[in-house]
Amino acid sequence: MNINDNLSHLGQTLLVLNEFCTRRENFFAQMPQNSIALFKAASEVTRSNDTEYAFCQNKNFYYLTGFNEPDALLVLIKNKDQDNGNQQNAYLFCRDKEPLAEIWQGRRIGAEKAKMDYGFDDAFTLDEIDTALPELIKNKDHLLYCQGENQAFDLQVMAWLTKVKQAIKQGAKAPANLFDCAAIIHELRLIKSDHEITIMRQVNDISCGAHLRAMEKTQAGKFEYQIEAELLHEFARHGARHAAYASIVAGGDNANILHYTDNNDALVNGDLLLIDAGGELAGYAADITRTFPVNGHFSPEQKALYELVLKAQNAAINEVKEGNTFAQLNILVNEILTQGLLELGILSDDLATLIEEKACKKYFIHGLGHWLGLDVHDVGDYQVNTDKQQLRKFKAGMVMTIEPGLYIPLDDDSVDKKWRGIGIRIEDNILVVDKSINALGHENLTAKAVKSVADIEKACASTH
Repeated sequence: MNINDNLSHLGQTLLVLNEFCTRRENFFAQMPQNSIALFKAASEVTRSNDTEYAFCQNKNFYYLTGFNEPDALLVLIKNKDQDNGNQQNAYLFCRDKEPLAEIWQGRRIGAEKAKMDYGFDDAFTLDEIDTALPELIKNKDHLLYCQGENQAFDLQVMAWLTKVKQAIKQGAKAPANLFDCAAIIHELRLIKSDHEITIMRQVNDISCGAHLRAMEKTQAGKFEYQIEAELLHEFARHGARHAAYASIVAGGDNANILHYTDNNDALVNGDLLLIDAGGELAGYAADITRTFPVNGHFSPEQKALYELVLKAQNAAINEVKEGNTFAQLNILVNEILTQGLLELGILSDDLATLIEEKACKKYFIHGLGHWLGLDVHDVGDYQVNTDKQQLRKFKAGMVMTIEPGLYIPLDDDSVDKKWRGIGIRIEDNILVVDKSINALGHENLTAKAVKSVADIEKACASTH
């Protein structure tokens, strides 16, 4: 590695450190004076006997720290200093360096290195926490934490508060106000920074490649889990070592089970294959769905329904721009799907009546989309009214999925037999962009995963 490579790496490290420090500054700005905020890391979860599931960090904790070890605690303190204005401190409690534990379970960062590498004002070991926390909490007016997120942590906070209250005769004062700060951190997470968007572009590029690989490898007679293995291999070989969620690889009528994850059936010639899968990179998720024919060619009925879903999806994506809402997009998609189903003879009645009654919801049975980020179904208020309309206006930096679908189970005797057993969903990840940067008002992060009938059949052609 030459000196320029070293400088480049250093620049990337500082960029990441600055990112997490900026996030903490943004949270500090929302904290009241003389307050303390606590954010708990996730704990390892036992899978069987003495083995654990792959560790997944608490996303709020990770957003503010970038620290990826279990059981840690972030403490943010905001005081009013008469001479120097606001005084803000960020402390971390984490696992101690233990040579024997590290031989068996892996290296630990330790408090000293955590302080240097993650930009904390100080860091301490977990064995100090029960002594230190009551001291840090006492004489604060406000205590903030994400209430109800972790029942064990809720009890731990109450235990620390009890210790403070037991020292009231010695002059200690317990916080008078306990705030659930989930809404604050969720609002911060909703608008993605340039650094976050860069990572999300990367994980979506990786995930698009995985979907293309699945199209190329699919053949009748293979099992769904074999195609799942192709997806996971493509994620991992490009650095997304884990799937963001359990991959859905659903052939034929299995596609009509929305969260089908058994992935154990053989693929059948003439069926469609619905794949809903995305990788996770640096904590950030992709969430892509593509539906394509097992034998590489759409039947007339499959093509008709597929192109109807694609028409609705493209229309909705075109309206993703600042100031618009999911409510507006839902109206548009409802009209397109209803008219299309009427024209195909799957629905029958007056068009206006069908649209008003949202008759297409019999076959489009889930929401149009959701926020995306550190979580697949990411946090952030949708501002839902009493009519269940999502009225939150889109703003630059939001990332969302757009995923209309149509599902006609094999046992649906209300429709012609030729339509039964077809399940279709098409899902892309869309970034809202300032129109001065992009005239469309959005960027499709998953455009590399082909979705037109012609392009899909071409992608599938190599194995058919």
